[in-house]
Amino acid sequence: MTEEEMNMKEEEKTLSEEEMNGKTASEGEQNAEEEAPKEKTVEEKLEEAEAQIEELKKQMLYKAAEFDNYRKRVMQEKAELIRNGGTKVITTILPILDDLDRAQQTMEKLEDVKACKEGVELIIDKFLKLLKQEGLEKMDTVGKDFDTDYHEAIAMVAAGEEKKGKVIDCVMDGYTLNDKVIRHAKVAVGE
Repeated sequence: MTEEEMNMKEEEKTLSEEEMNGKTASEGEQNAEEEAPKEKTVEEKLEEAEAQIEELKKQMLYKAAEFDNYRKRVMQEKAELIRNGGTKVITTILPILDDLDRAQQTMEKLEDVKACKEGVELIIDKFLKLLKQEGLEKMDTVGKDFDTDYHEAIAMVAAGEEKKGKVIDCVMDGYTLNDKVIRHAKVAVGE
């Protein structure tokens, strides 16, 4: 073979290799396009986002309505508790009120003051016992150190050095309900 023919064969060989490589490259590109998910258009992305926004709006409105209903129910229950909260205490006091009515009727007919006094003392003891069961405690004040958390000073009394800063006299008793002061004791304090 001549040199020219050899060059031609080499060119053909080179061309056929390039064609093969070209086909392989284009086939690879087609396979890559098929394997990779298609890129979504801007419109498709916008539609998805709008759909998601609508769903979130619906959820938010539902939750807001649910919370509003909860708030109304709690306020209604609270108002009901305030309105009827004293029912338990009142029903426990009613027997004492009955006892006081009977004592009043008896006092009109009774001539023995001592028996009447004993009856009223029993009613008072019963009443104090009931209040203690509900958590009411009377403060013990006389002779104690003056404490602004429990006492209200209404007078200063001259006293010896040992009674300085102490409660000398209790003018009005103080009370705690379940360890919370509901009425301060009005006291006279030594100075």
